[in-house]
Amino acid sequence: MISKQNKGPKSLIAHRLLTWLRLSNQPLVKVYRGYGNDKVLSINGHVLRRSALPRTNYRDNKLINLLAVMRLFLVKPYPNTRVRLSCAGQTAEVFADENGFFQCDLPLPAPLSPGWHPVRAELLSQTLPTETVLGTGEGKVLIPAPTTFACISDIDDTFLVSHSATIAKRLLVLLTENAHSRDPFDGVVAHYQLLAQADSGPATNPFFYVSSSEWNLYDYILEFSEQNGLPDGVYLLSKLKQFHQLLQTGKTKHHTKFDRIKRILETYPDMRFILLGDDSQQDPVIYSSVVQQFCHQISCVYIRRIKPANRAATEALIGQIEAAGVPCCYFTHSEEAHQHSIRAGLVAS
Repeated sequence: MISKQNKGPKSLIAHRLLTWLRLSNQPLVKVYRGYGNDKVLSINGHVLRRSALPRTNYRDNKLINLLAVMRLFLVKPYPNTRVRLSCAGQTAEVFADENGFFQCDLPLPAPLSPGWHPVRAELLSQTLPTETVLGTGEGKVLIPAPTTFACISDIDDTFLVSHSATIAKRLLVLLTENAHSRDPFDGVVAHYQLLAQADSGPATNPFFYVSSSEWNLYDYILEFSEQNGLPDGVYLLSKLKQFHQLLQTGKTKHHTKFDRIKRILETYPDMRFILLGDDSQQDPVIYSSVVQQFCHQISCVYIRRIKPANRAATEALIGQIEAAGVPCCYFTHSEEAHQHSIRAGLVAS
């Protein structure tokens, strides 16, 4: 630890500010939940120079909530760094990109058992004469069990009330609420739990949560999901943003979301999927494209009705999805989706 007498006034102020904001300047490897099949594991994460310490207090105080979200966007990537990843006895090294993001396809010599498997990551020095570990991180990767189907779900305004169609409302909720005070839609958790448990035997049908929300909000979303009892799953979010981009939260090029979904479907070519989203942004367009390319893998599409102005365009896209032979439910209340799942034979009554 650096003693105070060795710090200049500016360094002391910066140190105190970081401490007050619960930010750390220790290098960190953030490993997100990954997924794999019998041949390869897909692992991704960020290397950070500055990171937010985990939130432990969820008092419903708007100022504290504001500061807590702001610090998630005060993170600082550690670009172009070397990371060693280890899982199930296999090791690989990758380089983070200019945004500190890394993605690794780790080959498997033999299939792993279904379930979650731990991942360890090490940030390796590239300048010191001997190999030095500058920071570490831990995560886990999912090998799905053979089940009836899997689910790919959006997050904002699909199960988490977010007001994504109106940026002012979205920011107000995001900046003044916290992961414990935010609300899911009525009935959505029960519907998702039924989908997870439907005809899956001792295992559960896997969930993949694919969103345009930034990686900055990963822990926030994970805490919300666990707090509300949503099915455990893999979270695939969007490009990390910096503080000056905070007002642009949720605004991401949506083709990257299609690419993430495509990658999941290609990883499990023999698995069937249910897609869940909403009409506030681009889910109907994306899901229609997914159905056109992967019709044989899609069992059903669910779209929550959020934005009245998008209804006509969404109904036209739903017509394309149904014309391809894939059932679709365009609903306002989760109970409608639940009843549709019963009629479609996806869940028990």
